[in-house]
Amino acid sequence: MLPPDSTVERWAWDYVHATTLAEKLAPKAPPGEWERDAPSRRLAKPARPPELRVVARAEKTRGLGAAPGRARALHTFMHHELQAAELMAWAILSFPTAPLAFREGLLRIATDEIRHMNLYGAELAARGVRYGEHPVRDWFWERVPSAETPLAFVSIMGLGVESANLEHTASYAARFREAGDEAGAALQERVGREEIAHVRFGAHWFEHFAGRFTFDAWQAALPPPLTPLLMRGAPMQRDARLAAGQPKEFLDQLESWQPETTTIDRPRGS
Repeated sequence: MLPPDSTVERWAWDYVHATTLAEKLAPKAPPGEWERDAPSRRLAKPARPPELRVVARAEKTRGLGAAPGRARALHTFMHHELQAAELMAWAILSFPTAPLAFREGLLRIATDEIRHMNLYGAELAARGVRYGEHPVRDWFWERVPSAETPLAFVSIMGLGVESANLEHTASYAARFREAGDEAGAALQERVGREEIAHVRFGAHWFEHFAGRFTFDAWQAALPPPLTPLLMRGAPMQRDARLAAGQPKEFLDQLESWQPETTTIDRPRGS
């Protein structure tokens, strides 16, 4: 059942189902009205504009010493931002009984991710690359909808994917700068700085839903097969994570955690 017109839920529904790049990059402004007694609407997958060729496993980002390799990395990161925006909309639709303040925060982050996507798009255009020039992988969509509760969602996104992005943006900024690409480095640093607020949102609501902020509680909330290994980068950006509200004890355990077997299904360079 479609959400009513002129509601945030309908905006979220339309964004996930948008079939043009224009609608993904510049959706209409979200309305101020929320649907009363909304049902849970758990969408299985997003619509994809014809310009985007989705593949099961994209090539890893390599060759950052050359301009084409860096452009391809930026293309990958732009698609990550699209998925993040869509999944905030997905969570709005999936968890209608969650606190309004939580859903309002999801909406704010969705618009932030759309803005980041446009920053990447502008940088790609400056390099003569269009969004859709390379195949994309919907890695986040393969994983995040397994979240059955708001707690699981913030465990994956805020304390997982977005937290790891604090490391990934710093790492890629350094690699871009080493290659003499200051524009690319500065963009990564900007996204990383602005990601801190998203991680802080996740930390706040994790503690709200879980009742405590511990590594064991977080690990238990991650839907299988996700593990802490995929939710951290190296070196860990401890200062940024502390600023985002992650306790020192949590970071100590995250940094030292080792899996029984190593998984290689990492999203950042996919």
